[in-house]
Amino acid sequence: MKLAEAMSRLGTETAFEVLARARALEAQGREIIHLEIGEPDFDTPSNIVEAAGTALYEGYTHYCPSAGIPELREAIAECTSETRGIEVRPEQVVVTPGAKPIMFFSILALVEEGDEVLYPNPGFPIYESMINFVGAKPVPLVLEEERGFRFDVSQLEEKVSPRTKMIIMNTPQNPTGGVLTREDLEAIAEVAQKHDLMVLSDEVYERIIYEGEHVSFLSLPGAQERTILLNGFSKTYAMTGWRLGYGVMPEELAVHISRLMTNSNSCTASFTQWAGIEALRGPQDASYEMVQEFKRRRDVIVPGLNAIEGIRCATPKGAFYVFPNVEGTGMNERDFADYSMEEAGVAVLAGTSFGEHGRGFVRMSYANSVENIKKAVANIEAALSRL
Repeated sequence: MKLAEAMSRLGTETAFEVLARARALEAQGREIIHLEIGEPDFDTPSNIVEAAGTALYEGYTHYCPSAGIPELREAIAECTSETRGIEVRPEQVVVTPGAKPIMFFSILALVEEGDEVLYPNPGFPIYESMINFVGAKPVPLVLEEERGFRFDVSQLEEKVSPRTKMIIMNTPQNPTGGVLTREDLEAIAEVAQKHDLMVLSDEVYERIIYEGEHVSFLSLPGAQERTILLNGFSKTYAMTGWRLGYGVMPEELAVHISRLMTNSNSCTASFTQWAGIEALRGPQDASYEMVQEFKRRRDVIVPGLNAIEGIRCATPKGAFYVFPNVEGTGMNERDFADYSMEEAGVAVLAGTSFGEHGRGFVRMSYANSVENIKKAVANIEAALSRL
């Protein structure tokens, strides 16, 4: 079979490959502590589940508009308007099966072969994958450990060329847990305005933040006309398997993104969209409690890792990941990840799974119990002591 050449440029998410390896070891009787998968370990709040069940019984099992049911688009517009302090219309909203399609569709709609896209590195691997897939050039904005995993804003404009079409940003960040400051966002806005660039602002972890408040790029003056806000329900409401996300963008672009939905998925499942309405408009207690529990876990794993010789770990300000530097162990990131799995029974991801600038680091998700986190840290320390 001869595949299209573009398929050779398509990347993947290593987390699912590592999960498969971990499951294989578990099938052999090994105990593995899972710190590789980036999803909340909580159940979806019951009021959201009940709303979906009601929708199913009321017959919301048919096609709906490609951009989403009007009721959910209105709820998203209201929520975005309130949290960003701006006016957002339902016509600016496109609902998708998960948030990834917003990345996919935005790059397909706006970026051509030979164009350039600035993106965070280390960063969510699908950014670079999709840039490569369309034949564009990925230009990394390096997230630096000494800056709290923020890029150097003084170098931002140096990376812009006449071929630059888009800037991708993510805050709070996967995989580092870093958070961009208002000054960082304003620097991006200034460059985007000066060079007439679109900005894809990935804010799926906006509610999982521990110090201060989330600053949304969309809330900056003049940002609406050139911003695609990528958001979803997976992280905030523990709804990863529901596949429900959305984009907020200029209305003229929403028409085209909706057309890509028509050509690919037809629409997002109707009953899950009614669950989304309940998530936004119903009680938020479970979400707040989940974030507090993540903070408690963060405050266990960070000092635990820093107590291990050869490992240093910055304290993340958001999301539910730590990105420790493991160079002091004498191993590179991939050897460390393999050793952690085989010898410590702890599944983690090599930092280079998130780009070349993840060298020397591994990502650990603390979406696991405090008991398991303590055990994972102890196992890693014991395994390293045997070297």
